[in-house]
Amino acid sequence: MTTWSLRGLPSQSQGPARCLVMGVVNVTPDSFSDGGRWFDSAAAIRRGLELVEQGADIVDVGGESTRPGAARVELDEEIRRVEPVIRALAAEGVKVSVDTMRAEVAEIAVAAGAVLVNDVSGGLADPAMPRMVAATGVPYVVMHWRGHSHDMDNRAVYTDVVTEVREELAKRVDSVLAEGVHEDQIVLDPGLGFAKRAEHNWSLLAGLDRLAELGRPLLVGASRKRFLTRLLAAPDGTPRPFDECDAATVAATALAARAGAWCVRVHEVRPNADAVRVAAAWQAGAER
Repeated sequence: MTTWSLRGLPSQSQGPARCLVMGVVNVTPDSFSDGGRWFDSAAAIRRGLELVEQGADIVDVGGESTRPGAARVELDEEIRRVEPVIRALAAEGVKVSVDTMRAEVAEIAVAAGAVLVNDVSGGLADPAMPRMVAATGVPYVVMHWRGHSHDMDNRAVYTDVVTEVREELAKRVDSVLAEGVHEDQIVLDPGLGFAKRAEHNWSLLAGLDRLAELGRPLLVGASRKRFLTRLLAAPDGTPRPFDECDAATVAATALAARAGAWCVRVHEVRPNADAVRVAAAWQAGAER
């Protein structure tokens, strides 16, 4: 398993090399997975600390829902949501990432203590983002993205999804490098559920080894995604509720970690933290 060391983030080298765990805190009233449970700043801060206690290496704070069909939030409102949460968590020593597509939000978040920028648009939504990331030097998640939430399902058209996602990610890497981002800052995310249908997501998970050939650490976010709810649908076809898909998320986490993912992004940390440790021990056993 390849190990990665990124500035400001925990090392994978303690014990058997293991995948890191990123816990999600959505400071939004309309997220698909938790329905606004952490919209209040105090509740979001408590949740972030709880996730660390459960084993999160990184806490990902976002103030804008990116679920399919979601409308964009105003810039000032996004800042109002995330800045105090990031500042408070960072003051407690938490490794915080900011989930945003806006350079101005990312800049304020880094100033407040965020050590990673998680941009689901990979720099496409805000052309200023790569330059801001280059200036700060923080790690930068470049996700595969084809458009905003309101129409991304219409863009889920592929002939060979793994090849096309790999090629489009490679182009984004070239683009952000040209803007001054250093190669060692870049983390790649295949963008499960973003302009992807269920079959596309499964192919991408099975093809992580091909995406890893791009030479950068991979972040995988399968947690509570629609393709899991549909896989576990009732006999009448009713999708299983998002928050009842955590066991399936754990299975995906273990498989992704075993396949060499650098980090998994999850809503419930403790069982997923257990899963990555099992995968690390399994890998260590195979190497012996």
